[in-house]
Amino acid sequence: MADEIETNAKGYWRATLRLTLFLLAIWFMVSFGAGILFRDYLDQFSIGGAPLGFWFAQNGAIYVFVALIFIYCFKMKKYEKKYGIKD
Repeated sequence: MADEIETNAKGYWRATLRLTLFLLAIWFMVSFGAGILFRDYLDQFSIGGAPLGFWFAQNGAIYVFVALIFIYCFKMKKYEKKYGIKD
């Protein structure tokens, strides 16, 4: 029984860490990548009259961050059920 609980805890921690790193990588690419690194390329497109690179730097990164919070909550709920962390 104790080995099963330890395995579930290790699996839960591994899944949580993988999810966190994946979502942080997406946030980095949107905020730093689209807002700074690829800004010159993205500025040839526009949203509401603003260049797309500027839009990502000012608004897009925040919207993506909020969406990632909801994704994180949804996935963590699934992980808690899968690994028996929460009833």
